[in-house]
Amino acid sequence: MTPEPMTPEPMTPEQHRPPVAAPQTLTTAALQIAAAGYAAAHGDPTTSVAVPRRRVRWAVSWRLAGAAGAVVLLVAGAVALRAAAVAPGPAVVLPTPAPSSPVAPASPTAVAGVVVDVVGAVAAPGVVRLAQGSRVVDAIAAAGGTTADAQVSALNLARILVDGEQIAVPRPGEQAAGVDAAVSTGGDDLVDLNTADAAALDGLPGIGPVLADRIVAHREDGPFTTVDELADVAGIGPTLLERLRDLVRV
Repeated sequence: MTPEPMTPEPMTPEQHRPPVAAPQTLTTAALQIAAAGYAAAHGDPTTSVAVPRRRVRWAVSWRLAGAAGAVVLLVAGAVALRAAAVAPGPAVVLPTPAPSSPVAPASPTAVAGVVVDVVGAVAAPGVVRLAQGSRVVDAIAAAGGTTADAQVSALNLARILVDGEQIAVPRPGEQAAGVDAAVSTGGDDLVDLNTADAAALDGLPGIGPVLADRIVAHREDGPFTTVDELADVAGIGPTLLERLRDLVRV
């Protein structure tokens, strides 16, 4: 038995319409128009075209060039002046200053201190040189010391020596001579300006250690010949001289 052929179903009107392409959007169309315009004006951007580079030329005005030259000249001049100022000049030889007055040679007395003559009961009588401020005991020691028969009790061994004096060390029955005799046997209780030491002078009224040292220094240049010569000592005026006149002698 032969089968019957199938009859297709009739199509509806909507199925008979041809397919319609999707409309292009407005943005896509605008981009295509802009790309076409750019390609017409500048060429296809996908094709690389070598563009020649322009050489930049710098133009300097004559005023700017002149100002720069002036600045360079000023800087060079300043450098040259500074180098000339710093460069050492020739050495200057200063003259040797001459002394205003000739220098006097030191006297033997100033070098040795004091010079005294030691005689009497000593081992080596004679002239001895001692330092300034030495005492009678130092002079006797410099003369070799006393002998066995010396009477040193008649001397003031602690007295400060006076330059140029004589020290006589007595023996039994002799009397001390020179400075110590004047000091020990002065029955008038007056202080001898030429023989008294600084301690004895310091005991006078109005005379302190400073004036006593000045009196001793004054007589080193020469002994006092009168009491009035005390006025030559710095610090002793007429009033103090009158107070001392009856207490001292020469």
